[in-house]
Amino acid sequence: MPEFTSAEHERLKTAHWKLWGPYLADRAWGTVREDYSPGGSAWDYFPHDHARSRAFRWSEDGIGGICDDQQRLCFALSLWNGRDPILKERLFGLTGPEGNHGEDVKEYYFYLDSTPTHSYMRMLYKYPQAAFPYDELLAASRARTKADPEFELIDTGVFAEDRYFDVEIEYAKSSTHAMLIRISATNRGPEPAELHLLPTLWFRNTWPWGEEHDGADRRPNICRAAPDNDASHACMLAEHWSLGSYTLVAEGSPALLFTENETNTERLFGTPNPTPYVKDGINDAVVNGRAEAVNPAQTGTKAAAHYRLSIGAGETVTIRLNLIHARAEPQPATDGAADTPAIHLPPSAFADFDTIFAQRKAEADAFYAEIQPGALSDDGRMI
Repeated sequence: MPEFTSAEHERLKTAHWKLWGPYLADRAWGTVREDYSPGGSAWDYFPHDHARSRAFRWSEDGIGGICDDQQRLCFALSLWNGRDPILKERLFGLTGPEGNHGEDVKEYYFYLDSTPTHSYMRMLYKYPQAAFPYDELLAASRARTKADPEFELIDTGVFAEDRYFDVEIEYAKSSTHAMLIRISATNRGPEPAELHLLPTLWFRNTWPWGEEHDGADRRPNICRAAPDNDASHACMLAEHWSLGSYTLVAEGSPALLFTENETNTERLFGTPNPTPYVKDGINDAVVNGRAEAVNPAQTGTKAAAHYRLSIGAGETVTIRLNLIHARAEPQPATDGAADTPAIHLPPSAFADFDTIFAQRKAEADAFYAEIQPGALSDDGRMI
């Protein structure tokens, strides 16, 4: 056996390096694990239209997302182009009965790089600037037979004149319990275009199902936090009884939006909501301008940092975040406001950000260089 000496091979000897990874599903709606229908019709029981409003029980989904190895705390990117009827929080596709060739995802996304320990990860998502053609994709596919070709997203014309965003999502672990996150959006179109980026942090809903073993009924919490040594960034603190405390630091001053990962029963089933703040609250606040849909106390089980960008033709805008395992001390409330936990950010929250990214990328390249045959072409190595 050859002796491998790369930094990634050394990390593989330590289990904790796999605590965080790309364990978040691309799709949790329309799956058997979420199906409680009497006849086992998973396709119809939990459709895509329910996913933004209805809490999953067994899994979560998102675009380019990550979570811990027990999927307690999740992170993914949501987007809005100012034209879609809903936030782009997850991939869209057709169920088995809807597609003329069965189930079929109708998105363009590419997983470009990852190490076995997920010390470095990179993916690309292509997001149209025009309204996403949900209804057109569904209607055209239903009208076709099995003998017809599939109707694809590009066939709708939403990518005409290159009017779309290339959104690259990258992760680099600075330690076993800390993840640097870099999101770069490039306007491929001929004119400036608006793009909302909402890096979102949330807890999988495990608490209302009547299970009391292993603390399953204990509700975690995410709230706004105040760094005691750096007030130039937006921060939120996520606290879970078994996972511990994590701080998400969002560079700059994005608005922080908070709601609960609870089903909007009023929208879906016509019954009163158990809480005024429900799973689609951030969607309603951003897309429909309903400020009352998010919690003004800035606490909940789902939260997002809202970046509203105007990106010039050919321009790239990058936002940076840091997910850090951290402790917090509650500070006394003032003037009737809710308590805001104070946290102490490490000096390198962003100071060493680009250096660590470059190092992890170089380590990923070195890892694959050791195990790939020398005769491969450059294209072959990328595959």
